[in-house]
Amino acid sequence: MARWMMVTGAALLLLGIAWHYFPWLLNWFGRLPGDIRIETERSRVFIPISSMVILSVVLTVLVNLFRR
Repeated sequence: MARWMMVTGAALLLLGIAWHYFPWLLNWFGRLPGDIRIETERSRVFIPISSMVILSVVLTVLVNLFRR
């Protein structure tokens, strides 16, 4: 359990560094076809359906690779 927490922490740290120094790397996230964005004068609604599907597939593949 502690090993997974350390790996997750390291991955989040690397993601934070990448997002800070290279924001263009993650600029595509949330702007894919299938992501719903509704903006009115008073509110904004954002539902990243296709971005979450891609993220789920990638995380599933990574978890299955590290488990075996």
